[in-house]
Amino acid sequence: MEQVVRVIPYKFVEHVEEAVEVPKGIELIQAPKVWEQTKGKGMTIAVLDTGCDITHPDLKDRIKGGRNFTKDDSGNQNIYQDYNGHGTHVAGTIAASLNQKGVIGAAPEADLLIIKVLDKNGSGQYEWIKNGILYAIEQKADVISMSLGGPSDDPDLHEAIKKAVQNHILVVCAAGNEGDGDDKTDELGYPACYNEVISVGAINLERRSSQFTNSNNEVDLVAPGEDIISTYLNGKYAKLSGTSMAAPHVSGALALIKVVANENFGRNLTEPELYAQLIKRTIPLGHSAKLEGNGLLYLTALDHLKDIFKEQVSMQPVSFR
Repeated sequence: MEQVVRVIPYKFVEHVEEAVEVPKGIELIQAPKVWEQTKGKGMTIAVLDTGCDITHPDLKDRIKGGRNFTKDDSGNQNIYQDYNGHGTHVAGTIAASLNQKGVIGAAPEADLLIIKVLDKNGSGQYEWIKNGILYAIEQKADVISMSLGGPSDDPDLHEAIKKAVQNHILVVCAAGNEGDGDDKTDELGYPACYNEVISVGAINLERRSSQFTNSNNEVDLVAPGEDIISTYLNGKYAKLSGTSMAAPHVSGALALIKVVANENFGRNLTEPELYAQLIKRTIPLGHSAKLEGNGLLYLTALDHLKDIFKEQVSMQPVSFR
């Protein structure tokens, strides 16, 4: 029986004809405060999804290439156009250009490698996902972003992910939207549940855990995933909700983290080291660890902790001897 993987958008909120804004989710993770250091230039994020609106004004300058592994367009590998909207929305949250119009992504100068592994209906085969990952490795991507999932563990897919990590690629995946708001029940989806994957759950813009977000021990962190505005088909915009919308916040942020961390350490960090740098940039929200993992992605968390430490030191009584 053929195993199927699907997009996990949870809910389409509304179409938006025009936009001129930094999305609230991008602000919530503190991305604009990192743009003074880097906007992700030199980083490549592979977006494994339904393709992309390659002529969208906020995305066309960010796309460096791509490949189609689906049967859309008669299986033509060189056509990775999006007919669904999901992939275009994800791509915008990752790296929509800072061009004084539309929306802005977390890493607005990073490159996007569009790998179409889900068809116009938002579904695909595990084989397509695996081949997409191998292509991302071949193209030397820095981050692989997957806002997709299925119910079954697939050994070949797992091996492809392991190979990506061995090649120092960070693999990000949406945790899934089968949650019931009860952290005592586990909802499992793949590839998010593989230990090598950075599994991302969702919160709303008020930092409350999303009712739909999966809970399990493999959730690493959370990011905004409700009423997220981003790029959509035909040069337009839309608001969507789901862990599919949370994951690309982390994918884009990792491009920023990798640039900053490599510069600070004076060398290229390994995947486990970069994962540690990501987790250092989270803050707890008080939810169960099964719902929020290490907490909310908060790119200025290290600076915040320094400020708290300085404040505590300044309040200590001074003694003279």
